[in-house]
Amino acid sequence: MNEGPRPIEVLLVEDDPGDVLLTVEAFEHNKVNNTLHVVNDGEQAMAFLHREGEYADVPRPDLILLDLNLPRKDGREVLQEIKQDENLRRIPVVVLTTSEADEDILRSYNLHANAYVTKPVDFDQFISVVRRIDDFFVTVVKLPH
Repeated sequence: MNEGPRPIEVLLVEDDPGDVLLTVEAFEHNKVNNTLHVVNDGEQAMAFLHREGEYADVPRPDLILLDLNLPRKDGREVLQEIKQDENLRRIPVVVLTTSEADEDILRSYNLHANAYVTKPVDFDQFISVVRRIDDFFVTVVKLPH
């Protein structure tokens, strides 16, 4: 009996509390059993990914949603560190940001981002975009275990 796709662990790296709330709401509305972990800056993201300190017992994420404009360590630096790390580089990273700048898009793909998505300002569109990302990575994409 097929029980559908397995739930995935998603790490959201986002410093804007409003965007965190919208993303959490989008996941809840989607009725998917994915687990959403949230960190608020780039240093916390790397500590989570390396399972350091308070993050020693966290699961390895199957997907990372990464904002570019973060305090303490920029999202671009986080992306570069992830993709240069032998143990982390296979985790898909979706850049989810307000920036529509061509240089940010190009740099993100040059740093091996798996997708670049501009956050819609509209509430319903934002929810829809997050749901589509979630659906795509849960039902369409095969993720490494």
